[in-house]
Amino acid sequence: MPKPIAENWFTVEHLSDGVSRIYEPHMADWLRCNIWHVRGRDRDLVIDTGMGVRPMLEEMTQLTQRPVTAIVTHSHFDHSGGLYEFKTRCCHPVEAPTMAAPTLANTVADTGYVRAEAFTALPYEGFSYKDYFVRPAPITDMLDEGDVIDLGDRVFDVMHLPGHSPGSIALYEKETGLLFSGDVVYDGELLDDLFHSNAEHLAESLNRLRELPVNTVHAGHYMSFDRQKLRTIIDEYLAGGRRPGDLDAWIRGEMEKTGE
Repeated sequence: MPKPIAENWFTVEHLSDGVSRIYEPHMADWLRCNIWHVRGRDRDLVIDTGMGVRPMLEEMTQLTQRPVTAIVTHSHFDHSGGLYEFKTRCCHPVEAPTMAAPTLANTVADTGYVRAEAFTALPYEGFSYKDYFVRPAPITDMLDEGDVIDLGDRVFDVMHLPGHSPGSIALYEKETGLLFSGDVVYDGELLDDLFHSNAEHLAESLNRLRELPVNTVHAGHYMSFDRQKLRTIIDEYLAGGRRPGDLDAWIRGEMEKTGE
């Protein structure tokens, strides 16, 4: 049966602390990226930008009310696909060459995650997952360990946390204890076996996060969680768990969980 064309591609969930979660509901839960919108006095933040299969700014008018700094925590396709829409585009220097010249390989879009089962509806007539690609989005501002993002009334520290990818970053707001972790840590199986992943570096990054005085983790995938859950996830990974194993079997298992 042909899949329907989605009327609305994005959904917004307003949380506390001036944070909203934007997500693509017609993407399968096991692939769907969290797009975080953080409201500030002088400018807003968008942290990660989703697949980029349909323009976000046309549907998300709240993102055009103030100047926006768009940050990708790393250059993988599910986080960086929509970066091209924004004027101010930021990431770690190691990831910048990929954003300037993305390919299926360097954005890991060729690893088997982009497949028909990932879409419960289509973004537009004639869309085929086989034609998917990430558009070039040259970086305007580099972010590295110790840099600060100032929104006028709130400040985020940049943490360089390699392992999932060489230039993975997280943003930490000391005042509220909010951590935007990207794919360094989330409440699912953690990927450390991609072409540029490094399991030893990821373990070091996770040990660093384990000691951080966090209240809430807003991660790159799945739902947010507290510090106790953060430590549990880290401890399970360090003990050898939380790895997906065979991709096809893992995706089948995830689809069974959600009834997709």
